Amino acid sequence: MKKQTTRQAGLPGILPRLARWTGSAMLLGLAALTGTSAPAQAADEMQRRMAACTTCHGREGLATNSGYFPRLAGKPAGYLYDQLRSFRDGRRQQADMNHLLAQLSDAYLREMAEYFAELDLPYAAATPSDLPAAELARGRALVLEGDVARGIPACVRCHGPALTGVQPGIPGLLGLPRLYIASQLGAWVTGDRRALAPDCMAEVGRRLRSEDIRAVAGWLAAQPVPANYKAVPASALPAGLPVACSAMEAHR
Repeated sequence: MKKQTTRQAGLPGILPRLARWTGSAMLLGLAALTGTSAPAQAADEMQRRMAACTTCHGREGLATNSGYFPRLAGKPAGYLYDQLRSFRDGRRQQADMNHLLAQLSDAYLREMAEYFAELDLPYAAATPSDLPAAELARGRALVLEGDVARGIPACVRCHGPALTGVQPGIPGLLGLPRLYIASQLGAWVTGDRRALAPDCMAEVGRRLRSEDIRAVAGWLAAQPVPANYKAVPASALPAGLPVACSAMEAHR
């Protein structure tokens, strides 16, 4: 089996978990993934072709909130499409994702994104955090209020009032593993994760300290997902985004 390599920050203890990938399943999934598509193809055929994704992201892209891999089901299609293109084009660094998507067309990536975005499946219950109360309070403050003195906008300013995401290109932040949230924030800081300009998360990420990342990830991962977990329309952000962001501008 091949061990995953990563330079992302915030990943202590993750490498042993990622080393448990099943090589044969990945190869089978890749064979399915590279098949050609047809508009009339049945849903179960699309599910079969997504085997490379669900090997790690869980049945129907559900994942869990206690591992590392993020949920795909129900995320905004624009967001998923942007991330698939970023993996393919090298703006996001993860060896297996980069390899799996290297030869896939924009049209196929969009089809993949739409498939997972349309899955309407419940979230698992949140896992209580073991972080100190003061640290969780700091995470809550950053998420809901930001830090004006350091130019850090509140997460709710971009990810929606309930943190369930904003259509078409901003993801929800709830129901994600703590390790995943921490690693992605760290990746924005180190440059291992990038987006097309204007790269709003890189701008915000550079203002975060390691203790901020730990606190935010811990608080977010412990929050229950609301019954209405759908991403909201852009009109739900009456003040607009606090920083210019390609996640929305690319879909205008």
